[in-house]
Amino acid sequence: MEFNIGDLVTRKSHDNDIVFKIVGINGDIVYLNGLDVRLIADSDIDDLEKANDTGRNSDDDVSELLNNEINLDRNEYFYLPGKILHIDADNEYLKRCMSLYKKLKIKAYGVTLKEKDISSNVYNYLEEIRPDIVVITGHDAYYKQSNNSLNEDHYKNSSNFIRAVIEARKYEKSQEKLVIIAGACQSNYEELIKAGANFASSPKRINIHALDPAIVASLIALSSKSSPIDLMKIINSTKYKEEGIGGIITNGTMYTGYPR
Repeated sequence: MEFNIGDLVTRKSHDNDIVFKIVGINGDIVYLNGLDVRLIADSDIDDLEKANDTGRNSDDDVSELLNNEINLDRNEYFYLPGKILHIDADNEYLKRCMSLYKKLKIKAYGVTLKEKDISSNVYNYLEEIRPDIVVITGHDAYYKQSNNSLNEDHYKNSSNFIRAVIEARKYEKSQEKLVIIAGACQSNYEELIKAGANFASSPKRINIHALDPAIVASLIALSSKSSPIDLMKIINSTKYKEEGIGGIITNGTMYTGYPR
């Protein structure tokens, strides 16, 4: 069977559990990005089968679900949601996340940077945009080669995300004044939290959905600045809940005004 860049495929050795897009081919080795999960992988070409994207949950379904969860009195009050800076290594995922912010009427700025380049650029973008929330994400993977799960050598990009969080905290130390959401599939959750992230993936080293970081950012942007966020509600709104994303309780970032 012939495969080309852009084809949708699954891996037979993994019971065809995840749909990937082919992003590169080198001889018999094929490089893959998850279609809906923030995972990168490579595979022997003989292990692949053609797939399609039928049966996927629509991004519109996600925005509708979030709108139903957000109960705002738009008759009497007006609202100023927190501003989001979303830095993503995957431009296709970024477009989907930016579309979600737009549907939820949240002011957001999107930047595409490779994981290794985020730490050297994040401070300047924070100074320029001055957001309330920054999302630092892309692709990651955990290589199960040791019992020491905190060794950064066993992760594809966790060290890049950790360095980016550290740089972001140089811009703003307070976790109340700048909410940081960091990580991707199978990322080093504990070290990202230690570095200063408010929310991070992945507590159980599992895959997360492409929109999960944006879902967390959106719900924080639409939570009142005068009261703590509903931590469990936010986590439970993501695809894999507490196994995929965890975080700390902070106040929201939205101002409420009256009269409308």
